[in-house]
Amino acid sequence: MKNASMKNFHLPLPDDLYGALRAEAERSSVTATTLARQALEEWLRQKRRSHLRRAIESYAAQAAGTTDDLDEGLESAAVARLMSDEESA
Repeated sequence: MKNASMKNFHLPLPDDLYGALRAEAERSSVTATTLARQALEEWLRQKRRSHLRRAIESYAAQAAGTTDDLDEGLESAAVARLMSDEESA
């Protein structure tokens, strides 16, 4: 996030959460601000992935059995390719 414009965000924390954040920051040798920023970035990344996964699952359920669904030959070829990629890894 270097060279990015930064905004300050005031976030009151309960004493126990604040203490845990400070303790982890000290153990990790980073500032509490950096640790909190990293935690928020990771949480937001997970939320985006979760939303995307649900959207894909919803589309797949709606498309199942329609002309938008994968045909069996294409699906079989994709599965075979994925399995060969895993075996060579």
